[in-house]
Amino acid sequence: MAAHFGRRLRKGAATTAVAAAAVAALSASQAPGAAGEDPGRPASAGVGTPVPDAPSGGDATGNSPYYTDLPPLNSPNPSPSSKAGDPVARGEAEAGIPATVLDAYKKAEAELRSSKPGCNLPWQLLAAIGKVESGQARGGRVDADGTTLGRILGPQLDGNGFALIKDTDHGEFDGNSHYDQAIGPMQFIPSTWAWAGRDGNADGKADPNNVYDAALAAGHYLCRNDWDMSTEPGLHSAILSYNNSQDYLNLVLNWLHYYRKGTHSVPDGSGGAPGRRSDDGTPRPHTPAPADPPGTKPGNQPDPKPKPAPKPAPKPDPKPQQPGGGGQSPDPQPSEPPVPPKQPTPSETVDHLEDAGTAQLTAMAGDAFGERIGTRAETRAGTAVAKVRIRFTITGDTDAAFAGGESVATVATDAKGVALAPALQAGEKTGDFKITTAVVGHQVKAVGYTATVTARAADTLSRTGDTELTCTPGGEFAEQVQVEATYKGAAADRVAATATLIRTADDATENDKGPYFKDADGRTVRTLTGLMTDSEGRLTLPELYADDTTGTFLLRVTTPGGGTVTVELRVAAADAPASPSPSPSATATS
Repeated sequence: MAAHFGRRLRKGAATTAVAAAAVAALSASQAPGAAGEDPGRPASAGVGTPVPDAPSGGDATGNSPYYTDLPPLNSPNPSPSSKAGDPVARGEAEAGIPATVLDAYKKAEAELRSSKPGCNLPWQLLAAIGKVESGQARGGRVDADGTTLGRILGPQLDGNGFALIKDTDHGEFDGNSHYDQAIGPMQFIPSTWAWAGRDGNADGKADPNNVYDAALAAGHYLCRNDWDMSTEPGLHSAILSYNNSQDYLNLVLNWLHYYRKGTHSVPDGSGGAPGRRSDDGTPRPHTPAPADPPGTKPGNQPDPKPKPAPKPAPKPDPKPQQPGGGGQSPDPQPSEPPVPPKQPTPSETVDHLEDAGTAQLTAMAGDAFGERIGTRAETRAGTAVAKVRIRFTITGDTDAAFAGGESVATVATDAKGVALAPALQAGEKTGDFKITTAVVGHQVKAVGYTATVTARAADTLSRTGDTELTCTPGGEFAEQVQVEATYKGAAADRVAATATLIRTADDATENDKGPYFKDADGRTVRTLTGLMTDSEGRLTLPELYADDTTGTFLLRVTTPGGGTVTVELRVAAADAPASPSPSPSATATS
């Protein structure tokens, strides 16, 4: 059932032949072209056969167990209403998706359409995976906020029939302080949720038990490698990255095809529960109850009612028994040992977050920030706390992102209690934006950061040619002025520039005579703004014209960052000799 993020569960024995045959039959009859053979892979790949060239999410080699229920062969499209105001027929029950779960899938699709438009993720893919992983959160057993009523846990990953994954979250999510267990409606392993978790319902936390959070996290996981879900290779690669099994791919594609034909909303809790699992028939040892129950988290249901205290043992008969009279009196039952108090998790010991020496965060548009954010988790006494997950969230009207294009990143603190956020990448929007911090699963006083994106700049401008630029009065210059911009020796692309016909080298005000440009309406202009260098840092100015004034004039081009170049323009009669210096009639000097 667990998505094998970071690590996969290992399936003990082959899936039942019945399920395999059903998948094959359904692939052939119901979804032609959607769940058929993968190019380059043997057609005889059996149940549980890994796909050799599929992307791997970790170092385990087995597939995750999942539910193998098949979609019906009939179309799920509901019949139209026969009478105005009457509800439409619901059609196939399997096409119904619990209302809150369906809303979570659609909201995740909308967010990814904005943040990762090239992924083209359909919400029906999330629904197909949610069906296979947890039966749509066990038929929609969620509260009004989308949190499951009770945890959905995969097997204990203790190496006994499954992969060995020792505890990575101190039991915070799965309640197991010894081994990891996949958790939630999309079956994340805690170690992967630490970096893949998302806040899908804007409540300030990322909870794998919440269908909004889990659906958005699954969407970002599927889109993380720039796969395009509108193409078969991209879609197949993404699904196989969730579980590297050809049978899993076929099954998810069948549910995707089924949901695309039509779905409808059903009340929460009324959805059908899954039946068969891919590891049915595999001996599974009893998973003992976790030694350390998870800390109380908003939205989680309380544990079942406590067991009643044991009845006191009957008092022994004070009269000694005679030989042969039924044996010795029973010993009194020993009293139960006291339950040790629950030890707080590392995150629960954190009192506040402190900046860990982060320098000024400034970068030019399109560049990576040279400084990374460092945040330290501390107790009330100021002691550093290790192995605490810190969530960094970019806020504000900005297109800046962490490495990989994400606006949220979760990093665990090191032995010194410091979490170093991924590198920040500036977008094209200039100005300030903020980065907020939080301890995952525990509310404490946090620290915030402000970052600044400045305009693209060039510190050097130079003319690309050295041909003298001349024109006769009332004519047009034969050659356009071209300059190239660099910043710290590298080509400065997409840098804004301004070109002005100036009076003199010491007077940069606009000249009122001499050469000029034309605007779109053919009117004379001597200052151009909004110019921009190309991908190679070059800028070619529009054509220049001359009025009737003769002499040598100056054109100055400037950019943010201090780049400037001044170009001489000479206007003279056709038979006039070249002048080594500006003529008296010109108001500009070189």
